[in-house]
Amino acid sequence: MKKVMFLKTTYRTFSGTKEIVELKNKKSTQWIIYRDNKPAYFVDFYDLDKESNAMMNSLVLCNKKTIEETLELINKKNNVNLSIPKITRLGYKKKIKSKEIELDLGPIPEEWLSYSL
Repeated sequence: MKKVMFLKTTYRTFSGTKEIVELKNKKSTQWIIYRDNKPAYFVDFYDLDKESNAMMNSLVLCNKKTIEETLELINKKNNVNLSIPKITRLGYKKKIKSKEIELDLGPIPEEWLSYSL
């Protein structure tokens, strides 16, 4: 696994201050998946060299489900807590600071991605 540069951004919202790890140049097919509210996995639907990404591509794009719906199914089936971080539900956010960080986020474990979700 190669390390990738991410941005750790601090936002001020109505509900307080939140830190979110984001991709520097995010594409609509790339996601940072949190486990227990911490960045844990990186998914790129079009990096099909990794079996886990190919499986996620099928589960989300081919089944026409959202990433959130798919993560909910994975959570129920495997008793885990995977999520996509949300900065705010109310829409108000103010970026306070950002810094580059290097993380080594692997793909979601294949055994969680059974095609029969």
